Amino acid sequence: MAGQTGQMTVEGAMSWSIAQVARMSGVTSRTLRHYGEIGLLKPAYVGGNGYRYYEEEQLLRLQQILVLRELDVGLGEIAEALDSEPDTVAALHRHHARLLAERDRIGRLAKTVAHTIAELEHGGDQVATPKINRPENLFAGFDPSAYEAKARERWPEQYEQSKAVADGFTPEQMEAEQREMTAHMIRMAELMVAGASVDDPVVLNEVDWHYRSVSRFWTPNAAAYTNLGQMYVDDERFRANYEDLTEGLAAYQRDAMAAYAQARLS
Repeated sequence: MAGQTGQMTVEGAMSWSIAQVARMSGVTSRTLRHYGEIGLLKPAYVGGNGYRYYEEEQLLRLQQILVLRELDVGLGEIAEALDSEPDTVAALHRHHARLLAERDRIGRLAKTVAHTIAELEHGGDQVATPKINRPENLFAGFDPSAYEAKARERWPEQYEQSKAVADGFTPEQMEAEQREMTAHMIRMAELMVAGASVDDPVVLNEVDWHYRSVSRFWTPNAAAYTNLGQMYVDDERFRANYEDLTEGLAAYQRDAMAAYAQARLS
């Protein structure tokens, strides 16, 4: 496939232009140029026409970059990982193992969501209150480390602070944290279904529990807490945690956090 679209260099190696690589990989030429500028993926050579050309070595490196991006690894960490592992086959074995682990994790999440759907639908027409027998089961299969790369890149100082606190927790304490957060989400869902406005004192008191829980790891100001609420909507994985419980809950949580920030943190 690739050999039919490439061209031969003077040395006899097959090469592909940046446009061809973009078509094959689905990565835009602009992104490929950016990867070259930051030293993550330099072209094999630049032709006399100024075009960038890539050979097999670069294509293999690009595949590894895309695999690690799928695993939510930041570009800086990808560069370190690839440069520290010169053996391409060994690196691919390692990436393959991570992908299999991720496949298993997604499978567990799918079962968790299916179980939640079954419990919510069990009540038939009685939709006033979510029907959850064991709240802790909502988070079965979730791996907090999946968010570490994004958190480290977006809030490095807060990430280090919260990680230091979390590292001191026992597995039992972490499980208790999950149960309490799930119970909070259910209480918020009940308030939303009951029609409580986000600035209702009862809602603000419930959000106060959330704020104090977050503050055990890092203490956000009004702007940071509002931005955290927005992330619950913008990030599809965080949003799914709420939406799988009750449709519209992520936006309700965001708006309630913004109301809390304005009323009690400003």
